[in-house]
Amino acid sequence: MVFLSIPLFLAFEIRLGGFIAFLVYMITTYALYVPDWSFTIHDDDGKSETFTVVCGMRGHLGPACNAVGYVDREVWGINHLYSLPVWIRLKACTLNSPESGPLRPDAPTWCRAPFEPEGLLSSISAILTGVIGIHYGHVLIHFKGHAERLKQWVTMGVGLLIIDIWGKRTPFLLFEWIGMNAMLVFVLGAQGILAGFINGWYYKNVDNNLVNWIRDHVFIDVWNSERFGTLLYVIFVEITFWGVISGILHKLGIYWKL
Repeated sequence: MVFLSIPLFLAFEIRLGGFIAFLVYMITTYALYVPDWSFTIHDDDGKSETFTVVCGMRGHLGPACNAVGYVDREVWGINHLYSLPVWIRLKACTLNSPESGPLRPDAPTWCRAPFEPEGLLSSISAILTGVIGIHYGHVLIHFKGHAERLKQWVTMGVGLLIIDIWGKRTPFLLFEWIGMNAMLVFVLGAQGILAGFINGWYYKNVDNNLVNWIRDHVFIDVWNSERFGTLLYVIFVEITFWGVISGILHKLGIYWKL
């Protein structure tokens, strides 16, 4: 017995698994009570200082009091979590936002707190993403006609129509190239290795480096908007830059992989 040309049992099991993962994630995120919690920081001199994060709430999606962090602290233990989370780049934490930098004098306590970016609840949401990917794959495999594929998955069908059927790949080549060298882009770009190396060369002050100058003077000052200027900086300097680099490496047949 089949349903949409996919074995009924298989389709039901996949969708049920995705629904359960979604349900568990949403209920936990919005219904779980997150109490106040504390953490301890040890400096290089062996001194320790304990901080308390005030929560006492449900359904909070901010960095300090979300259910994702609470579950990881309870299951894995706070000493096993990542001690330098990316939220330290937020405006509330550093004046150098969106780059890393020293903490503001009035930075909230949670700016120093550990957090696991790939924790237990995050893995559940990743399962749901995987289930959606499986569904996409089933449509591609079991439906050979383009019209049927479009009926089954409109979003995927539109992308398929533009890129593969009409052959309009040029506007999306940057993303295709980035995907071919995803590990390189992640290590050097997303983790800030290359930017950190460039920032090592500065004039008089560590903030007077090439990366900050381009962001502040070419984008933020020109558009007179920190929010919009930063958005353009990310699009043109980070995404476009790494897309071009990945494209050059693709032309040379160079790929970073395990």
